[in-house]
Amino acid sequence: MTLESLLLKSSRGFASRIRVLCYRVLGLRAGRRNRLEAGRCRRLSQIELGEFNALTQGYMLWPEDADHAGVRIRIGNRNYFNRNFMIDACGLVEIGDENMFGPDVYITDSNHQVKPGVSAQELPMTRGRVKIGSRCWIGAKAIILKDVALGDGCVVGAGAVVTKSFPAGSVIAGVPARLLKSA
Repeated sequence: MTLESLLLKSSRGFASRIRVLCYRVLGLRAGRRNRLEAGRCRRLSQIELGEFNALTQGYMLWPEDADHAGVRIRIGNRNYFNRNFMIDACGLVEIGDENMFGPDVYITDSNHQVKPGVSAQELPMTRGRVKIGSRCWIGAKAIILKDVALGDGCVVGAGAVVTKSFPAGSVIAGVPARLLKSA
């Protein structure tokens, strides 16, 4: 095994520290003790990462607008992101502290406009915002869409599609997500 393949395949310790250091050099604003396994990021200057976060294999942090100088993705402290987690941000995605995200979770703050007879590729994106509070648990394969705010302590069931906001302590599930239990 070459040093290069060891660094690319290793998910803990030294390789993670090297990855975070390289991302910082390229513009990522990151606190201390973050663990980044193999994943993909772009436009690193548009991402803020707090402290003690773990992003596991296959994550994607994807700010969409190259011309925007500000932050598009803001992640707090002590969050755990399971494999294949993705944030697609045209506006702003904010995540609080101490959240857990299951595998294959997708978060987007935008969508395509639709106009009969016109390709979606020709139409501009509609930007919005997503805000996830602290101490939330987002189940596997959940999808959180544009203009959603989840209060502190929310639980989102596996496979849910969240299209609207819910207050703190909500337990939600389904397609589209609906309230099952409130605090």
